[in-house]
Amino acid sequence: MERLWGLLQRTQRLSPRPSQTIYKRVEGTQQWRLEEEEEDREEGAEPAAHFCPMELRGPDLGSRAGRQNLGLWAATGRRAAPYLVLTALLIFTGAFLLGYVAFRGSCQACGDDVLVVSEDINYEPGPDSHQGTLYWSDLQAMFLRLLGEGHLEDTIRQTSLRKRMAGSAGMAALAQDVRGALSSQKLDHVWMDTHYVGLQFPDPAHPNTLHWVGEAGKLGEPLPLEDHDVYCPYSATGNATGELVYAHYGRPEDLQDLRARGVEPAGRLLLVRLGEISFAQKVASAQDFGARGVLIYPDPADFSQDPHKLGLSSHRAVYGHVHLGTGDPYTPGFPSFNQTQFPPVQSSGLPNIPAQPISADIASLLLRKLQGPVAPQEWQGRLPGSPYRLGPGPGLHLGVNNHRVSTPISNIFGCIEGRSEPDHYVVIGAQRDAWGPGAAKSAVGTAILLELVRTFSSMVSNGFQPRRSLLFISWDGGDFGSVGSTEWLEGYLSVLHLKAVVYVSLDNAVLGDDKFHAKTSPLLISLIENILKQVDSPNRSGQTLYEQVVFNNHSWDAEVIRPLPMDSSAYSFTAFAGVPAVEFSFLEDGQAYPFLHTKDDTYENLHRVLRGRLPAVAQAVAQLAGQILIRLSHDHLLPLDFGRYGDVVLRHIGSLNEFSGDLKARGLTLQWVYSARGDYIRAAEKLRKEIYSSEESDERLMRMYNVRIMRVEFYFLSQYVSPADSPFRHIFLGRGDHTLGALLDHVRLLRSGGSGDPGAAASRVAPGLGFQEGRFRRQLALLTWTLQGAANALSGDVWNIDNNF
Repeated sequence: MERLWGLLQRTQRLSPRPSQTIYKRVEGTQQWRLEEEEEDREEGAEPAAHFCPMELRGPDLGSRAGRQNLGLWAATGRRAAPYLVLTALLIFTGAFLLGYVAFRGSCQACGDDVLVVSEDINYEPGPDSHQGTLYWSDLQAMFLRLLGEGHLEDTIRQTSLRKRMAGSAGMAALAQDVRGALSSQKLDHVWMDTHYVGLQFPDPAHPNTLHWVGEAGKLGEPLPLEDHDVYCPYSATGNATGELVYAHYGRPEDLQDLRARGVEPAGRLLLVRLGEISFAQKVASAQDFGARGVLIYPDPADFSQDPHKLGLSSHRAVYGHVHLGTGDPYTPGFPSFNQTQFPPVQSSGLPNIPAQPISADIASLLLRKLQGPVAPQEWQGRLPGSPYRLGPGPGLHLGVNNHRVSTPISNIFGCIEGRSEPDHYVVIGAQRDAWGPGAAKSAVGTAILLELVRTFSSMVSNGFQPRRSLLFISWDGGDFGSVGSTEWLEGYLSVLHLKAVVYVSLDNAVLGDDKFHAKTSPLLISLIENILKQVDSPNRSGQTLYEQVVFNNHSWDAEVIRPLPMDSSAYSFTAFAGVPAVEFSFLEDGQAYPFLHTKDDTYENLHRVLRGRLPAVAQAVAQLAGQILIRLSHDHLLPLDFGRYGDVVLRHIGSLNEFSGDLKARGLTLQWVYSARGDYIRAAEKLRKEIYSSEESDERLMRMYNVRIMRVEFYFLSQYVSPADSPFRHIFLGRGDHTLGALLDHVRLLRSGGSGDPGAAASRVAPGLGFQEGRFRRQLALLTWTLQGAANALSGDVWNIDNNF
């Protein structure tokens, strides 16, 4: 206003020097500032080409008429001055509002081009920096340039050559080397945690055995187990005897189908194929249906039939633990810093029946002895001999002599502290141990983790300062069921849901190069989509990863997104601790990587399976993970899509709606779940509008929003069940009666009559009990109030909660 008034006064003084007003770009900001420049130049001089001189000229004072009209001109100017000022003010206000609306709209639409590092933050420029402020494009270019200097392939090769079974001397040496590698980088903190956990190993003096059983019940000829090192950790020990039955993949629906065909699994040994579900789930299902033991083999039908591709040898068995859970099963719910402090309890996920992996050759011998009905066509495999029959067959005797050993394991940590929110952690980790060579299982993840540490350390030297802390972790004990990571979560559970933003897993990242899957929390789906559009495909030149995955399926999330399974290292972060997590995997098209969890998982075999593209695929994973880390650690507002869970609830409610008539006939209703879901959607939409109308430069407000957003996953952990009894309390991903899946399985009993519903078995509910109204009401209450609590928490302060309940 003062400048506009001064401009009017100068025009009234009729200065012979024209007043020039220009818009000048101010370096380092995003605004155009209005500046006035008065230039003294000689009369008749031409103005500079980029100026637009504007001269307000009064009457010529050299003439008599001019002198006579001077008074009139001055009086008119004085009367017009307020109107001129008001007009200028209105023009200025209108232009400001128009510019503001245009800027806000462009910010919402521009997506990737939105500034990630705010203009009010000035970084110390490094040697390679050309400006004080680093934008998203600057950080992305810096990251990709520095990542390209790494040596991923060589690290994968060297790591896979080292023996690194959890608790071994080789693992201890590797742990020190990894810690040394982290200490050599520009990290703020490097440290190690040691846990003493109960691991199960085979007994060399008393190897596991498998015998035929004669008609009189006496042990007959032994069946040779080619490699006594291959076993199922946490199998029940002891002996099991019974007739053999073929049970396909050992899923609950397979066992139910078996029973429906007149072949009873109870009291028998089950022969099941590798795949579809984890070893632990196969054994748990067999136990639920009353089986006495389980033999697990790899069927050639589950691997590539291409003669030009590598396949698993027929005499190789596959390793896999059978604890239906994660962590040390002998200290469930407690960290194993010193297990003698806790009562001698065991996880409810430990099986009560023995299990043993066998090779395809041994399975072929067993299948030839089976009698009974021929297995369905979809159950037929590719082992040589007669068609697969369901059995029963001759008697077998399985002896498992594994023994428990208290074993020290070590997790290694490195941290880059955040500048604005150092108490909020973006966590990335990789398993370090391996039962065999473990090239795909853990060497790739370890190599990518070390390369990311080196790259982000170099970025710090070049001016990068993340808002939030970056935590890099190398886990031990992963092959026994994510023991190292779960023990860390158990030890710090009371604070991690307040501090951990996201967990990114690098395990099983490269198992092929044809397809890409992301096993993830719904909160990360939008961010993953955004980053996929910025990472080049490793095997399709000129395409991004996003373009690759939508080539055959335009619904990209249907092609890429998968829920977190229990055997994922990221599962316990979400289902146990309530931290959103993601695990990436490149896969072969149609068939699984054949060497995982075998002694053939070598660098050479992995390199051959990928036809020489291992470095390119590993680089693509590193680029994807690294850019996600930058966004999560650097954006003012956390890029977590908290509205996605409304869609998840809606999808599950759609399944429940099918039974609304059956429930209504019993005087029951699902209305409370519908109301809670509505409250959550309204709370999410209200928060989104609040964020949209707020100022990003308000640090206090942004932190408040971020705290609410980063705890959304935690809100879905049921507060009404004990972590000791039900460690996986997540109502969508967890396991137990409090979950939405368990409620759906129970409601299905309304139509099945309760005769051994396979879903009920999967929920660890005894088959045959039928629908129980009291249990249904309890399940509905647990689910409804957890969902309602999530809606209330997302609403913020108690005076902002608006429930229509």
